[in-house]
Amino acid sequence: MPEEKTFIRRIRSFVKREGRLTAGQERALNELFPRYGLPLQDTPLDLDDTFQRTAPESNTPRILEIGFGNGTSLSEMAANNPDQDYIGIEVHRPGVGNLLLQVEKLGLTNLRVINDDGVEVLKQMIADNSLDAIYLFFADPWHKKRHHKRRIVQKEFVQLLRKKLKPGGVFHMATDWQHYAQHMMSVMNESEGFENTAGKDQYLPRPDYRPLTKFEQRGQRLGHAVWDLIFKKVA
Repeated sequence: MPEEKTFIRRIRSFVKREGRLTAGQERALNELFPRYGLPLQDTPLDLDDTFQRTAPESNTPRILEIGFGNGTSLSEMAANNPDQDYIGIEVHRPGVGNLLLQVEKLGLTNLRVINDDGVEVLKQMIADNSLDAIYLFFADPWHKKRHHKRRIVQKEFVQLLRKKLKPGGVFHMATDWQHYAQHMMSVMNESEGFENTAGKDQYLPRPDYRPLTKFEQRGQRLGHAVWDLIFKKVA
């Protein structure tokens, strides 16, 4: 009798709840994604070829953001740092379309976009020891206790990031949910190979390179706090 195979479905950190695409977003997905987008593939990207860099430009810092939302913050970082290359991952097509429109408007050549699951992209498309930084800003906190298992920052995920970061590379997280900040701190404290750049159990003020979003500005006016965590790969 043939052995039965058991397939375990991975718990995802996101749910696709897309709104309707605007005409501009739809045009961007049709016309701009072939130029600036990267389809999911099962082999690691050659980042020099992806960004058309040649030596000595091959030492260009490479930064990946997981879940860039509407892309405003990511496009601003790319515009402010033309000497760095950025890859943005987002599962929601309206956000991808919006970012592509900003890439076109700003004439960015140092930004590529992926419309897929960040975990699968990391596993399949990102070579080990290839990234200088990974950003995770304002991920879904899944604040109900029964949904905590859906939070993307878990030990297994952190070890996947560790493989993809260069020695000395950083994992930068930000959230406006205190309980999620505490959750991320706890997971990172227990994760092998990382060191808190602010000191044990310490958070950081927003670094200058992370743009202050309209969402944050509104939250600040209402007295809401934001927590930044930056951990460095040390082994």
